[in-house]
Amino acid sequence: MDLELTDDQRLLKDSVNGLLTRRYPDVVKTRAEMAKEPGGYNATGWKEWAEQGLTAIPFAEDDGGLGQGPVEMALVGEAIGRTLALEPFLATVVLGGGAIRHAATADQRARLVPGIVSGDLTLALAHQEKQSRFDLFDVATTAKPDASGGYVLEGEKMVVLNGDSASKLIVSARTAGDRRAKDGIGLFLVDPKATGVSIRGYATQDGRRAADISLSSVKVAKDDVLGDPAKALAALERTADEAIAFLAAEAVGAMEVLHEATLEYAKTRKQFGVAIGSFQVIQHRLVDMFTALEQARSIAIYGSMMAGEDNATERRRAMHAVKVQIGRSGRLVGQDAIQLHGGIGMTSEYKAGHYFKRLTIIELSFGNTDHHLRELARMGGLIEASKPAA
Repeated sequence: MDLELTDDQRLLKDSVNGLLTRRYPDVVKTRAEMAKEPGGYNATGWKEWAEQGLTAIPFAEDDGGLGQGPVEMALVGEAIGRTLALEPFLATVVLGGGAIRHAATADQRARLVPGIVSGDLTLALAHQEKQSRFDLFDVATTAKPDASGGYVLEGEKMVVLNGDSASKLIVSARTAGDRRAKDGIGLFLVDPKATGVSIRGYATQDGRRAADISLSSVKVAKDDVLGDPAKALAALERTADEAIAFLAAEAVGAMEVLHEATLEYAKTRKQFGVAIGSFQVIQHRLVDMFTALEQARSIAIYGSMMAGEDNATERRRAMHAVKVQIGRSGRLVGQDAIQLHGGIGMTSEYKAGHYFKRLTIIELSFGNTDHHLRELARMGGLIEASKPAA
């Protein structure tokens, strides 16, 4: 199997790394400046992402995109992880864009994708509810048909990434069945300024923005129902799997920076007149960090390969394994980075803590390590044991 990047992929990697390094030359300072911006990021900077074609990567050429895949998305994710970029790529392109790619009709894609590609349309996927935990099918928000052929939404969504700044919301709601039924779930395009929509935005622990959203008799036109209003769960699950692969690559980028920073600190920080990196116990910890990083890198590559798998069972099995290893590696690298830096690692003025916070949020996104370990065990492991012959 050839794991080498193609010329086009290397060009993309250099391009996105150059853009984000230029926009985030000092991670701590730039993030503090971004926090003052409406929505938590610079809108002009987001347009620059679009001008470089980053917002077009996963969309089919027929829809106005570049027709590229999970490997190209992973290259962007790793660059975001290295710089802790705050622009809404995950919310708009990965989550919102994924829902549109997998659930919307051709006419709907033709209407929506050009706006995403140009950077004019930002999205927020509102799928999580206070009782749902990590189950995408646990949906209490309801969508009832009205006389116009559209629907009326009632319910609440929690921790919607970039939900307080998105141009449009994509809301999962139940059209039939009980709260945990796997059929009867639809995806609805909602104007955040529509009557009945209430949004409470807030900063998250990793410096990003999220919102809790209330929907009270919110009317959605027939054309804003993405695909089949009762069969959207498969599209939602595929979008979540692609997001897991993307977040794994982002985590690798963040772990790389933490390991590099800790290694450099160990070479320069002195105790008892010598650099702490000369102590064998510190060397062992640095090797453990490097080992965890390389394990994470390997599983992230596997995740990007499996994100495009059409077999939902095998794709889900792979993403369970990805989340387990990324969660374990992220915790080890993050904790060791903080401990080996000492007190400075805990301060908001130094970058180590910011990276560890992001790794912590990634570990919790779409199911934590324990959840995915249980699900992987339930499925028989990454490589299912062969059944004995009859």
